[in-house]
Amino acid sequence: MLHRTGVQNKAEPQPQNLDGVAALRHPSDPMSTSAPILPATDDAIAQAAAHLRAGRLVAFPTETVYGLGGDATDDHAVAAIFAAKGRPSFNPLISHLPDLDAARKLAIFTPLAERLAANFWPGPLTLVLRRRPDCPVSHLACAGLDTIALRVPAHPVATRLLRATGRPVVAPSANPSGKVSPTQAQHVRNLLGDRLALVLDGGACAIGVESSVVDATGDRPVLLRPGGVTLEALEQAVGPVTLPEHDPDAPTSPGQLASHYAPALPVRLNATNAAAGEALLGFGPTDGTEALNLSRAGDLQEAAANLFAMLRALDRPGLSGIAIMPIPETGLGRAINDRLRRAAGPR
Repeated sequence: MLHRTGVQNKAEPQPQNLDGVAALRHPSDPMSTSAPILPATDDAIAQAAAHLRAGRLVAFPTETVYGLGGDATDDHAVAAIFAAKGRPSFNPLISHLPDLDAARKLAIFTPLAERLAANFWPGPLTLVLRRRPDCPVSHLACAGLDTIALRVPAHPVATRLLRATGRPVVAPSANPSGKVSPTQAQHVRNLLGDRLALVLDGGACAIGVESSVVDATGDRPVLLRPGGVTLEALEQAVGPVTLPEHDPDAPTSPGQLASHYAPALPVRLNATNAAAGEALLGFGPTDGTEALNLSRAGDLQEAAANLFAMLRALDRPGLSGIAIMPIPETGLGRAINDRLRRAAGPR
C-alpha cells in the first residue's frame, strides 16, 4: 500500500514504507496529463509497442529506473529523445534488447562480453561493444562512435515490451537531462508527460540506480559507470576491472557528465549535520535530526532504491540546499556516491 507523505517534520517519526516518498509530485513538475499511465496488461504493452514502431516515445519500467523509450533504428525517434531530455548529443544512449541473441545481431561480442552476458544478463549491466557493420541502430544513438551500448533488462514488463516491439529500443532514464531519475510511473508523467504517447506502470523500480556500464571491447573489462552490478561482483565473475580516468566533456558512456543527476538545490556531501536552511539526508542509525534517511539499517541496496525519490522529495522551495551524510564507498555505495558527486558537481 502506498502512503502519501512529504519531507517529515523532525519531531515526527520517519516512515518505514518509503514507496510513498517515491510517489510524491515534485513542486516544480508540470501537471501534464497528456500521457496516460496504463497498467502493464497485454493490451497496454501491444499499444506501447505499436507506438514505438510508429516512432513515438513510450516510458516503461526496468529494474533500475524508468526508461524513456524510442525505436533505436529510427533517427527521428532518437532525436525526439534528445529533445525531450535536453540531453547533450555526445552522450551515447543504451539500446535495450529482449535477449542475448538479439544483442549479438547488433555488436561484435568478445569472449569477455560473452562471459559478462552469461553472468549478468538479464540484469543491470550495460556492455559497450563494437558495432557490426550492418547494425541498424541509429548513429545518433551511439553519438557517432563505432561502439554501441547494449543491455538486456531483467524487468518482466520491459522484456515483454521489447519482444512485442521487435526492434532495439533506446531508453535513457525518463527525466530531463541532469535531473533526478524517476523510479515511479507518476514521476515520468509529471516530468515528460507532454512528450510521451503513454507510460507503462510496473510499480516501483527494485534497484533505483542505473545500470553499470562496462567496456568489453578488449580482453579486460573497463568500468565506465558504476551502477546496479557491483565492482566486486564483476571482479568475481571476470577478474580485475580497470577504473579509467575519463573526460567529462567527451563521455564514452551514459552517465559520465560531471554535473548530472542534479536536483535544483545545491548538494553538500559527507555532512554530519544540516546548516541553516538545509535539509539533511541521512544514512544508517542517526540521532533522528535528518529530514529523510536512505536506510536506517545502513543497507546499501535499500539506500540505492530510495536515492532518487528522496532527492526529489527534498528538492523543494523553502530550503537552501541538501546536505547528505557519508555513504560507504563499497558495493552499491560506489554507484550511489557516483550519482551524488555528479549531483554536487559544478552547474
